[in-house]
Amino acid sequence: MSKPIIKVNNLHKKYGDFTAVKGLSFEVLEGEIFGLLGPNGAGKSTTLEIIETLREKTSGEIWVGGFDLDKEPNEIKKIIGVQLQTSGYYPGLNLTELLELFAGLYNRSIDPLALLDTVNLRDKARSKFKELSGGQKQRFSIATTLINEPRIIFLDEPTTGLDPQARRNLWDLIRQIRDKGTTVIITTHYMDEAEILCDRVAIVDKGHIIALNSPDKLIDELVASGFEKPKEVKKANLEDVFIQLTGHALREGA
Repeated sequence: MSKPIIKVNNLHKKYGDFTAVKGLSFEVLEGEIFGLLGPNGAGKSTTLEIIETLREKTSGEIWVGGFDLDKEPNEIKKIIGVQLQTSGYYPGLNLTELLELFAGLYNRSIDPLALLDTVNLRDKARSKFKELSGGQKQRFSIATTLINEPRIIFLDEPTTGLDPQARRNLWDLIRQIRDKGTTVIITTHYMDEAEILCDRVAIVDKGHIIALNSPDKLIDELVASGFEKPKEVKKANLEDVFIQLTGHALREGA
């Protein structure tokens, strides 16, 4: 059994009179893909930003990779990778130059082409970020999280707005990163994505965790409670038809 790489104990976050996070406690196991799910305003983004050292907590305890957030935040920063928003990239630099820039911020020496190989973007090495397709932008964004060889990466809704092929290619990339030993924490509004990718998920609502288990076990518990879908579920869906007809191979623009 894997050991916890993140421990959150009784986490609270208040904004004036409003409490966004209300006593969250959970663990993320080393080497898993862990999903933090919930509607907008549930408190999941606030929780992740606190773990990432980007936002101060009101109370509670957090350990990341054995480091206490209160005492060793700089040590935590060294072992995590956080996906940047697209607005964080200088428009005049190509992908190689951007990776070298970020590596300089980490005081690391990297092989940009090898890193681009990891996300299937070597052929775009001399392209500017703005020239990439949506799927390529997301894959490059993930590449930037890997520069410092982190033990944990945080991906915030990484497939939003992507077409089905680009989306599934990104799923493959996330699995490959996990298979190399990196723990992945992901937020998504796509429940099919969480069901396919995540080893375990925590569902957050109104600042509380209301469920935490593997997707299969959560589904089994719902079925055991007597839940039935209002209509018969087919063995495939329209996205499966689309992928079968158009192909799953990585193609230009994906």
